[in-house]
Amino acid sequence: MTESAKSSWTGTVTGMTCGHCVASVSEELSALPGVESVDVVLDTGSVTVVSAEPLDPDTVAGAVREAGYALA
Repeated sequence: MTESAKSSWTGTVTGMTCGHCVASVSEELSALPGVESVDVVLDTGSVTVVSAEPLDPDTVAGAVREAGYALA
């Protein structure tokens, strides 16, 4: 049995000001199909998403918008 390759996507979210913002973005991104982990850093706005398959950038942007924020 072989382990499938993981895909990683990194970007910057604008407009986050608190822990609730981080939780909202994390929740929306975590709900995307195949997502295994989400790491959001409030100070920099950096977000890294690890998934089982490559993520469509438009899908990621849509999830961030759904949380009420935007990608830089």
